[in-house]
Amino acid sequence: MTENLDLFSAPAPVDPAQPAIRIKALRDQLNHWAHQYYVLDAPTVPDAEYDRVYRELQALEAAHPDLVTPDSPTQRVIGAVMDGLVPVRHAVPMLSIHTETDTEATGAQAFDARVRRELGLSDADPAIEYVAEPKFDGLAMSLRYENGRLVQAATRGDGEVGEDVTHNIRTIRQIPLTLPGDVPPLLEVRGEVYMRRADFDALNERQREQGGKTFVNPRNAAAGAVRQLDSGITAQRPLSFFAYGLGAITPLGEGGPVFRTHYEMLQTLKSWGFPVAAQVRIAVGAAELVTFHRQVGASRDALPYDIDGVVYKVNSLQLQRDLGFKTREPRWAVAHKYPAQEMATKVEAIDVQVGRTGKITPVARLAPVFVGGVTVTNATLHNLFEIRKKGVRVGDTVIVRRAGDVIPEVVGVIAPTLGTDVSSLPPRGADPALGRPGGGVMPGTRAGYVPNFRMPNACPVCGSDVVREKGEANHRCTGGLFCAAQRKEAILHFAARRAMDIEGLGDKLVDQLVDANVIRTLPDLYRLGLTSLVALERMADKSAQNVLAALERSKQTTLPRFLFGLGLRHVGEATAKDLARHFGTLDAIMDASVEQLLQVNDVGPVVAQSLHTFFQQAHNREVVEQLRACGVTWPEGAPAERAPQILAGKTVVLTGTLPTLGRDAAKDLLEAAGAKVAGSVSKKTSYVVAGEEAGSKLAKALELGVPVLDEAGMLALLHAGAAAEGAG
Repeated sequence: MTENLDLFSAPAPVDPAQPAIRIKALRDQLNHWAHQYYVLDAPTVPDAEYDRVYRELQALEAAHPDLVTPDSPTQRVIGAVMDGLVPVRHAVPMLSIHTETDTEATGAQAFDARVRRELGLSDADPAIEYVAEPKFDGLAMSLRYENGRLVQAATRGDGEVGEDVTHNIRTIRQIPLTLPGDVPPLLEVRGEVYMRRADFDALNERQREQGGKTFVNPRNAAAGAVRQLDSGITAQRPLSFFAYGLGAITPLGEGGPVFRTHYEMLQTLKSWGFPVAAQVRIAVGAAELVTFHRQVGASRDALPYDIDGVVYKVNSLQLQRDLGFKTREPRWAVAHKYPAQEMATKVEAIDVQVGRTGKITPVARLAPVFVGGVTVTNATLHNLFEIRKKGVRVGDTVIVRRAGDVIPEVVGVIAPTLGTDVSSLPPRGADPALGRPGGGVMPGTRAGYVPNFRMPNACPVCGSDVVREKGEANHRCTGGLFCAAQRKEAILHFAARRAMDIEGLGDKLVDQLVDANVIRTLPDLYRLGLTSLVALERMADKSAQNVLAALERSKQTTLPRFLFGLGLRHVGEATAKDLARHFGTLDAIMDASVEQLLQVNDVGPVVAQSLHTFFQQAHNREVVEQLRACGVTWPEGAPAERAPQILAGKTVVLTGTLPTLGRDAAKDLLEAAGAKVAGSVSKKTSYVVAGEEAGSKLAKALELGVPVLDEAGMLALLHAGAAAEGAG
């Protein structure tokens, strides 16, 4: 029976008389994890945990070489062929390389010392030249070209036999399907298929929105995409590729190329159209390897893709042949890893944070764990649906991931270790918060029954109602104008050019005003005085006076701009204009029922409910009344009152700088008259309104014979049309 390993404490002492039992247990556990990682593409433990158990097995086998077997994880490349994909035997095996996890100096120095020793070099001999490159966190791939055409793509598999994934690899645009005429008749390119971080984040966001499976990490997502039976699915998942080596190739005597160094070979691959990492460098001696490891590590977080280390290779291909191989690893290469970016730890509590836009995000409070070079104590759980999908509860042991400056996240729960009896634990009950039943065996390592986490009904910052709109995964605080957590975002939106247009009230000034507790709500803006402004850092009298003047000007606005400035969820400029035209007054909008709001053009159930909920909050209405009391005003009219639609069906393009009207003001006038204001000129354009420094749009209008107006001509057109409609 397999020994049940305790994954999160020091290994139990080994009975010197029974090392075979421990070795078998370690092999079984590593093979189990490898099957989940390589075959199922569903890793259940972080790399650091796998490495710890792997190193223990290595140490035991080194102490007991008579117990080493060919099928040990230390003697072969782990992997297998998935059902449904055709096996491919590699003409040249795809081998793994030795891994160093020591510090940057000792890891590089140890490798250089081994190479020099194997080559019989003394301290007096010249330093060895190496090629240093990133160690990509993706899926190893072999691309076979015959007479310049891609004929087969295969995964590493077990190193001897992989899987034919040609149909999927053809969807990766970075991989050339044909090569230039100077390539050898047979060429097998080795490299890594990976997924860029931005593409991975976008993929997971789409999966969350669609209620689909999210992926643990970019490597997991790339592997799953490559091994699909349907290439249409692969094509929807943005994959990338880097080349780093060769497999089978036409021999020199039969017209094959002459490569003297590994670096020369990489540059040739680049000239043939294969992407090669920009970080690849020649490094002479151990000292330059140490420098490379440090430099790449310092820029690791800024890279657009994940790496988990760097790789050093002897540059001379002749020296590579001289050094040869040790079991299944080349003596001339080594992988030098960085600290893990995924680690296991315990969830001590789950609470929530309120974001700048009101989004309520569940956060796991963790037992401190060192991940990717920093100590992590908090990790995002995204939303309630993600918590339920991953089965996270207080007391669970979870995998925490940190990549670059991205907020750490909980990516999964560690399943019970082998031999754990979970049959006595109660099933998950119905979950009203999600509107669907739960069920299944409780995962993780928690002791006893732990209830599901539930989102609060009230915002923990301001006490406003917390709601989740139909069809959305996120819960939100409804106290947009009142909630302290949303204060800065609300002020910046209110001051924006298309809202109240308060010039000079930018990010830095808002940060100072809010952080100094000068501004708590929007009305406080209009209570600012010169003294409070000049007291701020880098705020001179003139700058302060300009801000106060801009605030005074902004008091005279329009109802659509004011509505848009309130930051009402789902209410953009167009909807704000529709609301103002339909109801005529702000009071009518605030008092409208959901049914009345639904009568407005382009206002659906989600927008209507959001508006109604916002104005039902007493503190939101109080903010509006205080803004009015501060002198913010706008012209109001009767319900459904609107300007004459004299330009209905017309398309107008604005270009250049008008003498008195700003671009937004001119657009407002045209749209109020029924025109559509477009950004480009075409044969369907009715008028082009041109000011100073009008450029290509004016030239296009003259070329097409589109009527061109200046500001005075536009105003005359509007006034004449209004007078004619009034007379009629």
